[in-house]
Amino acid sequence: MTLIEWREEYSTGISGVDHEHQELIALINSVYELSGGSTDKNSIINCLGDIYGSISSHFALEERWMEQNNYDDYRAHRDDHERLLDDIGDITDDVEISSELNIEQLRERLGNWFLNHFKTHDARLHKFETANKHND
Repeated sequence: MTLIEWREEYSTGISGVDHEHQELIALINSVYELSGGSTDKNSIINCLGDIYGSISSHFALEERWMEQNNYDDYRAHRDDHERLLDDIGDITDDVEISSELNIEQLRERLGNWFLNHFKTHDARLHKFETANKHND
């Protein structure tokens, strides 16, 4: 059972970034799977912590790439990364303080968290990378 399946439309054309996107999807899906059973809340919190660590590292990779390639929308993309880190922190905090875990809400928030960034900033990054390849 998965929440998010990898699609080619998620590809940026940057192999290291795409690989990490696929790993992130796997982590999000592991939280999804945990939330479907009788898993304790601490296991979910630990998995969310893994997502936070992975995404933080991933964003650093993306930002280095953007700087090295003079990406024209770097600042807005970086600002969105900061917002996304705050969002995953908020999701984790909400799970930690909840007396009763709302599984459906958690699943919805995780799915939206991931997909919204892909549909906006990472889709634009893909277009930039594709245009640069054709200009070389």
